[in-house]
Amino acid sequence: MEILEWIGGLALAHHLKRSALLYMAVNAAHILAIASLIGAILPLDLRILGLFRSFPLAVLGPFLSRAASVGVVAAVVTGLCLFTVRPVEYAGNPAFLCKIGLLAFGVLNALLLHASPDWRRAISLGVASFRVKLSAAISFFIWIGALIAGRWIGFL
Repeated sequence: MEILEWIGGLALAHHLKRSALLYMAVNAAHILAIASLIGAILPLDLRILGLFRSFPLAVLGPFLSRAASVGVVAAVVTGLCLFTVRPVEYAGNPAFLCKIGLLAFGVLNALLLHASPDWRRAISLGVASFRVKLSAAISFFIWIGALIAGRWIGFL
């Protein structure tokens, strides 16, 4: 609890609380980062699962993976900034905790996939193995769940 109160007392939290413009800008950046993440990962997951076959996985895979990576990093950075405004409340919010859990699981799923030879084979051959398809299906639902949990935060 003390660490949460310390986070809430940071200068960043103070500035975000006092400046509606700064808070709005960080919040908008967070939404843009989430849009970048979801806008990259869902089409990639769908392509891996067999849709959009006319678009080569060898081209889409690396590009959309990098775009999703940039989106997730930006979402985490901006999310941490927003967290400083009400850390005690967020830490006790079940939707926030669900979102963070799904975020961690989504990143772990992506890291494990990209570290596997199955991913490299899928990119080089353009054909996804069952393991890659399973990872894509899991990813699809994780990121939609994280998005829903994020929206749910304000209602609890």
